[in-house]
Amino acid sequence: MINLKQNVYNWLISIGLESKTSYHLKNIIIFLVIVVIAISVYYTLRYLLRTVIKKAASKTKTQVDDIIIKRNVFARLSHMAPALVFYNLIYLVFDNNLSSVLLIETSMKIYAIAIFIFSLLALFNALNDIYQLKSNNKSSSIKSYIQVSKILTAFIGGLIILSIILDKDFTAIFTGLGAFAAILMLIFQDSIKGFIGGIMLSSNDMVRLGDWISMPSHNADGTVIDISLNTVKVQNWDKTISTIPTYSMVTHSFSNWRGMEESGGRRIKRSVFLDINSIKFCDAEMLERYKGMKLIKPYLDNILSELDEYNKKEDSDSKTDLRSLTNIGVFRKYLEEYLKNNENIKTDMTFIIRQLPPTEKGLPMEIYIFSKVQEWAEYEQIQSDIFDHIFAILHEFELKPFQNPTGSDFKSLKQ
Repeated sequence: MINLKQNVYNWLISIGLESKTSYHLKNIIIFLVIVVIAISVYYTLRYLLRTVIKKAASKTKTQVDDIIIKRNVFARLSHMAPALVFYNLIYLVFDNNLSSVLLIETSMKIYAIAIFIFSLLALFNALNDIYQLKSNNKSSSIKSYIQVSKILTAFIGGLIILSIILDKDFTAIFTGLGAFAAILMLIFQDSIKGFIGGIMLSSNDMVRLGDWISMPSHNADGTVIDISLNTVKVQNWDKTISTIPTYSMVTHSFSNWRGMEESGGRRIKRSVFLDINSIKFCDAEMLERYKGMKLIKPYLDNILSELDEYNKKEDSDSKTDLRSLTNIGVFRKYLEEYLKNNENIKTDMTFIIRQLPPTEKGLPMEIYIFSKVQEWAEYEQIQSDIFDHIFAILHEFELKPFQNPTGSDFKSLKQ
């Protein structure tokens, strides 16, 4: 390169140019040569990345190299080539101007460090994609850790660039930041809280991607679609997006329905309020009618036989001393058998048909069972079908649902 420099100078002198003019023109020509070399190296590397390396990656079975290429890790590193060329050859242009050489070398150092930082940031994104690629990691997220790593990388890179500009030792600048620690903590307090919250959420397995959570304090009720350093995004059932600060997931209560989803069932807990005045003992006609119901016929045959034996032992003329079936008791047994024979109900989980304490609205008959179906729309359909049947069958047991009087009730009473 030095010979080229001298040859260019001699050639310019030979064509009749003055010495001073030849010197400056020589520098311009050498500078243009360096520019051409830098551009040539860049486009050569770019071609290799887009053709050779990309084709080689497409032939491998693993998707790791494809993800790294997709995230432009190598493409960003290729931008460092022009900086290296300028850094090593620029002294040929400004051989007698040390200040200019120093300025350009400093600029190239800063440029190279910046390119390296952006390449690392792209690599962090690739690592996140690779982690999510694994089938057993789809429900978890390392996005918050990736974001913290990116912040630290950018912060340290910025300090290195600052030390180059100020021509100070990196450790001296880093040590001097202790005086600004309070300011830095104030600036990054949300990120610090988010990082701590992300660690707690991850270590305690409180929430994962795809979990259904409910958090009334933030109007969130839906599926977790993203967990980042500062926020957790929830897609609500109405398709709106709720953004929750990550640290709030630790300081505020929320419900995670993952346990329900993993159990294979979804709870149905609803009550039917019965008019207490419609509850009575069963007479012979009612019992004969109930025996016609296949679901409770075996139960009635067994319980009536037991009651007959007990009442014969009592041998009393008083009805209060005898045991009898009630319409609400037979109805409760009917509900048990009806729900046990429903193919959509899980009988191996909690299965309770019970009476709750009477209220001013009647006697609550609570259905506490679990549906095999968890999908919302179908679950609601199953629940509605069950209670459609319950309300329709009540009159067969001469029971009445409780309902507050309406305007039509008062109107008929007046007439």
